[in-house]
Amino acid sequence: MSDNLLELRGISKAFDGKTILQELDLNIKSNEFVTLLGPSGCGKTTTLRIVGGFEKPDTGSVIFNGEDITALAPEKRHINTVFQKYALFPHMNVEENIAFGLKIKKKSKEYIKDKIKYALKLVDLDGFEKRKPNSLSGGQQQRIAIARAIVNEPEILLLDEPLGALDLKLRQDMQSELIRLKNELGITFIYVTHDQEEALTMSDKIVVMHRGLVQQIGTPKDIYDEPCNAFVADFIGDSNLLKGKMLDDRLVEFLGERVICVDEGFGKNEPVDIVIRPEDVEINEVGKGIVNGVVKNILYKGANYEMTVEAGGFDWLIHNTVAYPVGSMVSLYVKPFNIQIMKQMDESEMILDEDMENETYE
Repeated sequence: MSDNLLELRGISKAFDGKTILQELDLNIKSNEFVTLLGPSGCGKTTTLRIVGGFEKPDTGSVIFNGEDITALAPEKRHINTVFQKYALFPHMNVEENIAFGLKIKKKSKEYIKDKIKYALKLVDLDGFEKRKPNSLSGGQQQRIAIARAIVNEPEILLLDEPLGALDLKLRQDMQSELIRLKNELGITFIYVTHDQEEALTMSDKIVVMHRGLVQQIGTPKDIYDEPCNAFVADFIGDSNLLKGKMLDDRLVEFLGERVICVDEGFGKNEPVDIVIRPEDVEINEVGKGIVNGVVKNILYKGANYEMTVEAGGFDWLIHNTVAYPVGSMVSLYVKPFNIQIMKQMDESEMILDEDMENETYE
């Protein structure tokens, strides 16, 4: 028997002749925080809606605890959703909003009262029972939406960009709150966002999506340190993305230079994509690196300096704790372990689909 709580098997979906999801397979375990990450139009929100029962896949199955629930109505699934627009009822106060789903399930007044008290304490809004939604801040409204979802005791909580409307500081605070709630409640979270930093901060597992296809699944560290292709590397964090050629095992050529690396198993003289993170580029004296260059631009970012260095006909992005004045001649060096090499993607595979920006197709 599978130890997965949720399995998506061969899920495909199209709208108006546009394919949004293509043969999606995904396994999620109990108490995981899984983030679906990708640009607009990649299929992440459609995936969430299929899990919640709000959309039916054209092909494929949704398996929950070993049972096929593909055709099951949303209200009959042990799954609740928190939307970006919190969908609170403005004419109801906080306790009435939280109690809404429980009343539909015909729970007793005493049961509902206890659940409201428990949920408000959990989201740190004890005493807000009689307040109306329009008297609450964005962060408080979001907590009420979460409280309304968790009183139904779902095994899976779906969150569709719930922090998108909040300012930076509040968004960061709510990220910590969501992690705390997940750990305290033991609920599986499936979270949709296009914010890379948010995904890296919160997730146990990240699913990177593009054009309806899963590009990579892994821990935040795996996704950042070992991207499987140029799209993932370019989408997750800053990167220097170069074209090169694997001359042999552990020997790559780029920018006209032969450089030692640690990668093996490519064909001789095989074209490759090369990713080097800005923090992995070391700045040395001229002649003591891989390639010489000149500092073109510098920005102070608080924790470090962000510099652009033109070297070998390429503009390198570099993060360093030491500032080098604009115009300085420098030499750049990268340790072999920090040179990430992957099979070359076609240029068309890197393009974001501007005509699929409408959230209906996300």
